[in-house]
Amino acid sequence: MRLIYETHSTSSDNEIGVASGHNDPDLSATGERQAAELGERRVVDDIAIVYCSDSLRARRTAEIAFGVGDIPIITDARLRECNYGDMNGHAAEQVRAVRARHVTQPFPDGESYTDVVRRVSLFLDEASRRHGAETVLVIAHRAPHHAFEHLLNGRELAEVVIGDWEWQPGWVYEVRL
Repeated sequence: MRLIYETHSTSSDNEIGVASGHNDPDLSATGERQAAELGERRVVDDIAIVYCSDSLRARRTAEIAFGVGDIPIITDARLRECNYGDMNGHAAEQVRAVRARHVTQPFPDGESYTDVVRRVSLFLDEASRRHGAETVLVIAHRAPHHAFEHLLNGRELAEVVIGDWEWQPGWVYEVRL
């Protein structure tokens, strides 16, 4: 299976430096424009299906980018951002400062990045069995992207979580059972 991974477009929380986690902000006006650009950018990719996180920001990105065509859009809670628990909605800098502690240890009243890997792994197993050699596009968040890098590229989870992350217009993976 060819898997294209895209992050959701800019949310209202992103614009003010807030780490949403399991909070559910909508896209900003900038994010709506970025979502339209995503659809234009991926029109050539012969996408069979779009999976997205069930968060509003990911769903709206998928709907704006692909909602007018024939490509099915499926929401999946396993693609959610890390649940920062008590830190959902805190300043992104505050979450960034403690993320190394939560690779294996859950955020208070939340989950760990290892928990994210477990749920993303279940998603990948199911999607690869269901879609064979098709091209699948996923729209989700930074923590599931860390899980993809760990599971599909063999990168150490702590390295990915702690390292600098930079947006780019998608990542492409080859997924084999």
